[in-house]
Amino acid sequence: MKRKLRWGQQRGSTAEALAAEAERHLVVSAEPTKTQRIWGEGFGLLATRALQIIIVLVLTGAIVWGMHALTTVVIPLLLALIFASTFSPVMRWLRARGVADALATVMVLLGIVVILAGIAWLIVWAVQDQWDDLSSQAQDGFAQVLDWVKTLPFAPDSAQIADWRDSVVDFLTSSQFGSGALAGVGAVTNFVTGLVLMVVVLFFFLKDGPRIWEFVLRPFSGEALARARRAGDKTVSTLGSYVRGTAAVAAVDAIGIGIGLLILQVPLALPLAVLVFVLAFIPLVGATVAGILAALVALVANGPLSAVLVVGVVVLVNQLEGNFLQPVLMGRTLKLHALVILLALTIGTVTGGILGAVLAVPIAAVAWGIIQVWDGPGLPAKWARAR
Repeated sequence: MKRKLRWGQQRGSTAEALAAEAERHLVVSAEPTKTQRIWGEGFGLLATRALQIIIVLVLTGAIVWGMHALTTVVIPLLLALIFASTFSPVMRWLRARGVADALATVMVLLGIVVILAGIAWLIVWAVQDQWDDLSSQAQDGFAQVLDWVKTLPFAPDSAQIADWRDSVVDFLTSSQFGSGALAGVGAVTNFVTGLVLMVVVLFFFLKDGPRIWEFVLRPFSGEALARARRAGDKTVSTLGSYVRGTAAVAAVDAIGIGIGLLILQVPLALPLAVLVFVLAFIPLVGATVAGILAALVALVANGPLSAVLVVGVVVLVNQLEGNFLQPVLMGRTLKLHALVILLALTIGTVTGGILGAVLAVPIAAVAWGIIQVWDGPGLPAKWARAR
């Protein structure tokens, strides 16, 4: 009996010792090592975030470089997508009335060609014969403004003004400003190739757009599939609403400013109104440039008072458009801050020239629209939600 008792005590003490040893190892293993402490603190978090940002920037740069290298393909695809999104309501209306897909596609495609050809003819007819007069009067007006600036007490000297003017001219005529899409349009072969490709792709987007999108969605399933569908629907609705709204706003701006120029008896009113319509597709900057050109022409032709009145007309039309017309026609399509628009315009101009400036803002609007439906209909991504 005593032997059994001693054996039981020894067994109990051994078990306690094993348990204590295991607990000691557990406590030691729970303590973070030196490396874990370093990477678990703020420095490790900063390094991890920096590495993630570097990877994202490298991938973004590679994508931008690839798109820039394939401008002849990328630009027609983007234009075809924009036109298809713009006229998608017309295609739905024709299909709802029993029109065959092929016939509806041909009708819409011919309508697009007629509209674009009409706009191009209007621009050429209004500007071509009077372009020399328009440019010379704008230059004379700019020279008068410089002469007035020289009379100010804080005005820069002639050498500084000449340097600034040369810098602007060098940038506007540099290969950097005219790179990308503008340089591609300058080459006849690339232009024709891109035009033919855009028409062909637009035909298939109009005719088989929903089926093409379903094919693209095949690799997705579950929540990823729902998210991709939301992104696609948001892209089409944003691009269509943006182009339709911008075209309507541009037409109203051109008509309003044109009527004001005619009332003030400013010469070259029709070419200036056409330039207002064209430049209105570049938000913020386009209206400013058109107003400056109209004011310079009025300054040379009718004097300072007429130029001031022209500026007043341009400001009034832009205020009416921004506060009343644009919210009604475009709604929340372009819910972007002015700083974001300016940055998008700068990036688009540097990478794609004038056409890049035109496409930059709708692309930015599409990206922001996708973020707004990332986690569900009307439910933005977590980091983009209001707090």
